[in-house]
Amino acid sequence: MSEEPVSREYLRFIVEELKPHIDATYRTRPERDETFIMGSSMGGLISLYGLTRYPDVFGGAGCVSTHWPSTMMAGNPDINTPFLDYLRESIPSPGEHRIYFDYGTEELDGQYEPHQRVVDRVVSDLGYERGSSWQTLRFEGAGHNEPAWRERVHIPLKFLLGPADNKE
Repeated sequence: MSEEPVSREYLRFIVEELKPHIDATYRTRPERDETFIMGSSMGGLISLYGLTRYPDVFGGAGCVSTHWPSTMMAGNPDINTPFLDYLRESIPSPGEHRIYFDYGTEELDGQYEPHQRVVDRVVSDLGYERGSSWQTLRFEGAGHNEPAWRERVHIPLKFLLGPADNKE
């Protein structure tokens, strides 16, 4: 039995219920430039999707070990072309948004580099500047697991939350 994806409903919940509750309950900076979405694996993929669906809510996305093979299959343009066209049409214009990607070289992450390179070309073609509004990092020997992500979580956080003129 096949289930319909609930990614739109998940993002709607974050944007329309969870974020407003947090902003009303806690002392936050609710503006777009202070609001980011981040996740690992499929969470990385939905974080990028969140940025495309809600560019007025999110100032950027952190996509850690993004699970590209679920959307892009090597040598299958029937799948790749529509997905890449979606990214070209939906990623918000650079200048007001930041995008962070990374991947390791072991386990499932070892399959991501060719897909990430294709996405990097799209992001670059859209005018994002590597190091300031966009970053992609490769972590030699890192696998697709929480301990690997824990070791580097400070890097996307610093990139996304730090001053725009202080990117490395």
